[in-house]
Amino acid sequence: MANLTIKDIAKICGVGISTVSRAINDDPGINQNTRKRILKVIKEYNYVPNNSARNLKMTESNTIALLIKGIDNQFFQGMLKIFEEELKKHEYTFLLHAVGEDQDDVSVAVQLAKEKRLKGLIFLGGQMDYLDTRLEEIGVPYVLCTVAVNMTAPKRKCSSVSIDDKKESYRAVDYLCKKGHKKIAMISGKSSDQAVGGLRLKGYMEALADNGIKLNENLVRYMKDDIPEYSVANGYEVTKELLQSKEEFTALYAISDLTAFGAYKAISEAGKKIPDDYSVLGFDGIEMSKYFQPSLSTMKQPCEQMVKSSIELLMDIINGKDEKKQLIFQAELLERDSVKEI
Repeated sequence: MANLTIKDIAKICGVGISTVSRAINDDPGINQNTRKRILKVIKEYNYVPNNSARNLKMTESNTIALLIKGIDNQFFQGMLKIFEEELKKHEYTFLLHAVGEDQDDVSVAVQLAKEKRLKGLIFLGGQMDYLDTRLEEIGVPYVLCTVAVNMTAPKRKCSSVSIDDKKESYRAVDYLCKKGHKKIAMISGKSSDQAVGGLRLKGYMEALADNGIKLNENLVRYMKDDIPEYSVANGYEVTKELLQSKEEFTALYAISDLTAFGAYKAISEAGKKIPDDYSVLGFDGIEMSKYFQPSLSTMKQPCEQMVKSSIELLMDIINGKDEKKQLIFQAELLERDSVKEI
């Protein structure tokens, strides 16, 4: 093959250009089997690296970026230190970059990858409804961690780490049903939410149906569009409206701990008590949930496992492994003092 380029070698080997460069430069971080395979192809085709290929390693940084959407969310904040510590073990520099609610995740990732010469990146939070062709624009290895995907959208072909939102929501509501509750209210996501909110709403509805409870649509309340999503303020306003509606319920299921905290305040202001008047169940298992009075029963997401798995998946891609994995973790039901049996 005449005038073979580093891009041609990468295509023949089924790896990225940066992986070929790392093999040429004998980067100790590259998978040795991948390196041998690349060097074998280089020898077979008598490829002679040019100066830009030789110097690519010199212009790369050793940085992994964490792109976080919803940096004020305490659930994500609890994961940041774990990310930093784990990446340090792999001898990578950690770069945290907040993505605004109105920003395009892929555009931000593309720009950051170029400016900081990233080795890879991890998306944390937000929603990913982009076509695979758009995701390919990123140009460096990446993994999605707890990134919501529209349930009507086609599945992504990239590596990801998450929980099964519908299944875990089903478990949460089934638990309330088994405690004898038949009138269960829910604080769902925004009415337009077809990702986390939509999936957890489906889990709620299926759990009610399987327990022989007819759905009362007046008990399904959606987060306000004009208040930050998954916030204490949103949970407070939604619960306040629910209580003012005089709709009867014995338990309230909030799809995040922060909205549950807002519900606590609204219930207290109405002169009611938890769990005597209303049981409350949250979701996420953030550290603060055990210090509220009463301590909040919640579905805890396995943050540490999810962070470590995200980094391991990213390391695999960086080291030339082509297999894309979608890891699904199970939440843990933490039974505390905010739910009573009827």
